[in-house]
Amino acid sequence: MNDIVIKLKKGEGRTISAGGAWVFDNEIEFLAAPGYEGPYKTGIAENGSLVKVRAFNDYPLGVGVLSENSKIRVRLLSRDIDAVIDDDFFRMRLRNAWEYRKSTVDTSSCRLVFGEADFLPGITIDKFEDVLVIEVLSYGMEGYKVKLIELLKDILKEDGINIRGVYERSDSKERLKEGLERVKGFIGPEFDTTVTITENGVKYYVDVKDGQKTGFFLDQKYNRLATQKLCKGKKVLDCFTHTGSFALNAGIAGAKSVLGVDASESAIEMATRNVELNGLSDRVKFETHDVFELLPELERKHEDYDVVILDPPAFTKSRDSIKNATKGYKEINIRGMRLVRDGGFLCTCSCSHFMNFELFTKMLHDAARDAGVTLRQVEFRTQSPDHPILFNHDESYYLKFYIFQVVKNK
Repeated sequence: MNDIVIKLKKGEGRTISAGGAWVFDNEIEFLAAPGYEGPYKTGIAENGSLVKVRAFNDYPLGVGVLSENSKIRVRLLSRDIDAVIDDDFFRMRLRNAWEYRKSTVDTSSCRLVFGEADFLPGITIDKFEDVLVIEVLSYGMEGYKVKLIELLKDILKEDGINIRGVYERSDSKERLKEGLERVKGFIGPEFDTTVTITENGVKYYVDVKDGQKTGFFLDQKYNRLATQKLCKGKKVLDCFTHTGSFALNAGIAGAKSVLGVDASESAIEMATRNVELNGLSDRVKFETHDVFELLPELERKHEDYDVVILDPPAFTKSRDSIKNATKGYKEINIRGMRLVRDGGFLCTCSCSHFMNFELFTKMLHDAARDAGVTLRQVEFRTQSPDHPILFNHDESYYLKFYIFQVVKNK
């Protein structure tokens, strides 16, 4: 084990003690490394090193990886300060993650590793049939990515799953905060990066190279399934459709007509390919529109729908922009509620961690009042279980998904 120890300031480390996984730069008091003992400063310990973390009174808090360029200075790997971080350790973490998915979700395509919620901080790995897509957001974990992929491939092979290709999508701006370059490309042999998957009976082409995030939003898997029962024989509007996932679930469930809209022409092109793949072109149509411009236009035309689905991107990625984001969420929800026929259904969500449950729910109350409707809650849901919510790590809980019946106030 390493000889590097950091000690926190008195009064710091409460989040760690409560189950959190991060040590911030302003919490550290003292550093002990080969040839140095004294006040903490950067440049002494090698960036990416394993470090033991202790409270001000020497109480052991765990072992983690050092990211000297980030405000999140240490991400814990284990609460056991003497844990040996080697291949066996990572194999144990990965096997636990895989066994959990086997018990909770359809694993044909799923998120295999969800960072801190799987006790592998800063790492995301998605499985699309026989292809893996990895994203690394932490400097401390950058050096482990190839080893993690090798170990995971071996674990999957034991269950008869042979991975034919791995693609890295570490192209998020978040990497810049860690002092890392944004990168994307093959890890190992090249392969066709358009992968065909099946989810909830719907087939999709997934572009793991150029699609958003890792190519497909797996976190909505069971929320999409939940909407199917609402859509049979119905007229459906799917806003922010991306590559058509909610719209296609409506179509496969027997909707009378579905219109999916998104501002991205490339997303609509892929959605159109997906609708052809499923043989639903007669009932499911896709168009390129700015949703904020389209909804008031539809309202002026007195259009109405049995089901309206709102699945917008995160309008806020920081606390500073919550106020403006709330305005955006409220506007589309007011418009969406007005477009739902009396007794029809609204499916609406937020994928922003900062737009928390309380803020999102209050916004919906306010939107319903301004739209002149009453909302009758059918379901409240969160992200799919392959994106587990880790209590005491708030960042792992981000997706809020409501289904309401919309009753017009008369």
